[in-house]
Amino acid sequence: MSEIALVTGANRGIGLSIATKLHAEGFTVIGTHRSSPPPKTGFTSVECDITIPESIESAFTTIEDQFGAVQVLVANAGITKDNLLPRMSEEDFSSVIEANLTSAYRLTKRAIKPMMKAKWGRIILISSVVAGGGQAGQANYAASKAGLVGFGRSIAKEFASRNITTNIVAPGPVRTDMIDALSDKQKEAILASVPLKRFAEPEEVASTVAFLASKEAGYITGAIIPVDGGLGIA
Repeated sequence: MSEIALVTGANRGIGLSIATKLHAEGFTVIGTHRSSPPPKTGFTSVECDITIPESIESAFTTIEDQFGAVQVLVANAGITKDNLLPRMSEEDFSSVIEANLTSAYRLTKRAIKPMMKAKWGRIILISSVVAGGGQAGQANYAASKAGLVGFGRSIAKEFASRNITTNIVAPGPVRTDMIDALSDKQKEAILASVPLKRFAEPEEVASTVAFLASKEAGYITGAIIPVDGGLGIA
């Protein structure tokens, strides 16, 4: 029987690539979407607003009723509301923390008890290269992604004795709709700081997640895995 994997924000971009890769690797994949569902794929999709506890509970109940307990959790969904600090509103700051960090706490808390009972689980948190280096205009986003590191490493220590691993993937600039929408000048400015001089493909992040979700990665926990083309090198 294949492991049941829940991937949040699986309707596009990195999340869609992760869900597609895990499905190809033989996992039973359930992806979440908030508004529009993903394009036709081989995995199941459920509606879930990760900022609403009741929506998370409903999604987990649906998954458990139809498939069983979640064994692999990939907390990928998140938002950005960029602005320089003097112009950043309380709502811009708090909503990004809520969507990117607090949701990971809620999802992990809901998933962890069945994992403890089974004495096996994989928790994978999608952070960012800016968690370590910061980024002008992204104080809220960087804080939320740095919070995932502290949260994930704490969870790794709490549940290692139950054979549950928790790891953090930290992508750099990835070729998604957000990158494609930038001007050539903006793209050139980003690539100038990336040692590999290219953007990551979403599939490269997905392959890293798929390895961490596998049985072969059972001795890796509390790790921060950069997929950033060398951007985070100190």
